[in-house]
Amino acid sequence: MNKKKTISLTNSQLIHLTAISFTVFFLISSLAAAVYTGEFGTVFYDWYLIMISPCPLVTDYLSIGGLGSAMLNAGACGLVCVLFMLGLKGESHVNTLAGFFLVVAHCFYGLNFLNMWPCFLAPFIYLHLKKLDYKQNLHICMFSTSFSPFISEFLFRYTQRGSYQFGQLNLEPEGVVLALAFSLLLGFIIPAILPGAQAWHKGYNLYNGGLAFGFFGFFVFNFMYKTMGILSMGRISRNNEIYNRFGHSYQLYANLFFLLIFAFCFFWGWFLNGKTVHGYRQMLKDTGHCSDFSEKYGMPVCLMNIGIHGSLFLLYLNLTITFTNGAGFTGPTIGVILAALTFTAMGQHPLNVWPILVGYQCLYFVTMFFCRANGREITWALSTQAYLNGVAFATGLCPIVGRYGIRAGVLAGFMCASMCTATGALHGGFVLYNGGFTTGITALILLPILEHYCEARKELKPQTISWNSMIALVENLTPTGKEEKK
Repeated sequence: MNKKKTISLTNSQLIHLTAISFTVFFLISSLAAAVYTGEFGTVFYDWYLIMISPCPLVTDYLSIGGLGSAMLNAGACGLVCVLFMLGLKGESHVNTLAGFFLVVAHCFYGLNFLNMWPCFLAPFIYLHLKKLDYKQNLHICMFSTSFSPFISEFLFRYTQRGSYQFGQLNLEPEGVVLALAFSLLLGFIIPAILPGAQAWHKGYNLYNGGLAFGFFGFFVFNFMYKTMGILSMGRISRNNEIYNRFGHSYQLYANLFFLLIFAFCFFWGWFLNGKTVHGYRQMLKDTGHCSDFSEKYGMPVCLMNIGIHGSLFLLYLNLTITFTNGAGFTGPTIGVILAALTFTAMGQHPLNVWPILVGYQCLYFVTMFFCRANGREITWALSTQAYLNGVAFATGLCPIVGRYGIRAGVLAGFMCASMCTATGALHGGFVLYNGGFTTGITALILLPILEHYCEARKELKPQTISWNSMIALVENLTPTGKEEKK
């Protein structure tokens, strides 16, 4: 009888339960993290510092506040999303879940409980005037939080260029008016530009909002700063003694936290799926292009995909951080692990994602070869923060792998990696979906070439994904194959 009750849960109910589960994990983890780091008595004050600080990319909330306060921030923002998901009438869908994951992911670098509200609420005005369903368009409100750094900048620093001091709240009326006016503008602009971006890349960039928001942020940043002759102050930092003591990396804690979540998701999905993995093999054949996994295979299979895909991406980050010198498990690193889960219910799975990761590796080895051939040392590593962030969003190009094969996927990852450190300067770091912006540009460049020279597939064939083909591809695309085999 209990088995029938669990299996009878609808996709919408399971989406709600998934969001609730992650929110509860964050809130419990906030307490555990505060004890782990010794910040128990300062969690709420540190959270306050997060909320009153300007936060362009990539502002590390583990440094500004702390591990416990950043987890609390994610839990609080996730709770807002959950309350709207439960309170509004209607069914939630996979876009809603994607919006939830993007909100909580950026709560570790750039999004907080204060700056999310203006962006989140503004689209409701548009939805009300157009008499559109709130619940069906809730994901638009969640996606709009990508512009939250603009809100913090307008509130706390833009109108007081010479007087801003970290940790001091000094609101000016002009800044409040500017933030509200910008939010209202977002409420009417965001719903208009999202469909257009989808037409540009034809569904081959899952982070559709990133492309649209990046171009709009490019306009806003240049108008508010370059045109007005105002110097952008960039991100801020704090000399956080506890964070320094941990070497700017909470690797042990982050691994335990995520492994617990991913194990929970997998076994929960496995149980709801009749204690089998039936359907998951079929999902792995899916191209991921314009695909709703929850409708095709059911949310239990999607939950298993969250657990498996998340675990493999966590493994990739651990290997990258261990064997190269760069950033560790910082706030942005923890955030992008969550961001990598965004479309696990509508396009992403391990077999159409790994070629993108290989593309990042290829760029590194090719760059290393040419640098050494010219007597220079390579100036970056795969664990440099920008590349750690970029690779999570580059997985949004996985439909290219599904439709055009692994060579196209590796090329997409290669191109995306080469641009991921440059696109943030276009919008000043004030658009949180910069990785999606980069993947969108990659799709705009690569897609016409693929359409001209390659034939699209209807199914991701298992025989096209193999270890031998991966080795052969790396040898063909890099000047020397010996270093890769090592």
